[in-house]
Amino acid sequence: MLAFAKDITQNHPKTSKESENDELKQYMEYQRKLNHERLVHHSLEYAKNHLQLNIQNADGNQEKLDAYLPNAFPISHRFGDAEKIMLLLRKLANGHNTSNNWYRMNAYYHALVHDSMKRFVKIYNQLILDSPDQAKEYGVSEGVQIDSDDWVYLYFPDLDFHIGNDLGYSHYPFAKRNKAIEDKIEKSIQEGSSREEALKSVKDDYEMDDSTIKVLLGKPISTEDMELFYTSVENPIYEALTEVEDGRWGVMDGESLLDHSYYMGSHLKVWEWRKREEVEEEAESIMKELGKASPK
Repeated sequence: MLAFAKDITQNHPKTSKESENDELKQYMEYQRKLNHERLVHHSLEYAKNHLQLNIQNADGNQEKLDAYLPNAFPISHRFGDAEKIMLLLRKLANGHNTSNNWYRMNAYYHALVHDSMKRFVKIYNQLILDSPDQAKEYGVSEGVQIDSDDWVYLYFPDLDFHIGNDLGYSHYPFAKRNKAIEDKIEKSIQEGSSREEALKSVKDDYEMDDSTIKVLLGKPISTEDMELFYTSVENPIYEALTEVEDGRWGVMDGESLLDHSYYMGSHLKVWEWRKREEVEEEAESIMKELGKASPK
């Protein structure tokens, strides 16, 4: 199983504060209608099958295939050709379908999963509207559309691999982090640094890993970076997220980081009628702590 920032096998999450907060209750009811494992599975399968179809249809016409890749894989086409992306998708699918291990992804794999999910979710959400019975066969949700913005907030550790590119969604608070990094990189370049030097200058301050820097420099994925490191599912890699806290980082006494991430998610989801500034500082703080507690 692929290891995201949170356990995707937990499909019926609950928080202790639902009965006290209608917004949180509605948000958690939505969460319980999702099957995250199926969502990831079908996203990878769709990407893999359609890539194979386009390889076949191209019939050796590299120009035709090159025109397809940027649309299907906006970020990941930059570090791999069709053959390499197919290999990575197969490795992801195999890891995801293995139930006895957790497989940790680096920035290359996060970028490819993000590309794949973004495309599938768009298609699935339209299917919910046009053909709900057909959508039901996927087992992805109980008749509800997937909020891509919310899913990424909960299950991705960051979107650093997307720095310098339009996210397509609001993706707060990741977008704010990316903008801050972009501004520092641009300032460094204006002062005479190369892009690589500029990226390395912000790496430590923002705790960016080596694979992220490689993705942002457009370096092809190496054999080493293609490795999916794994650990047994018996290893409690998500334990820190469920530990009850003592009021630090904006978490109420008796709440866990996981509880609070759902609480913040409910706030962000209803931002249309509630100013997002009300939760900005708190959201950034909790995301930082979630990043420390999530599988590395």
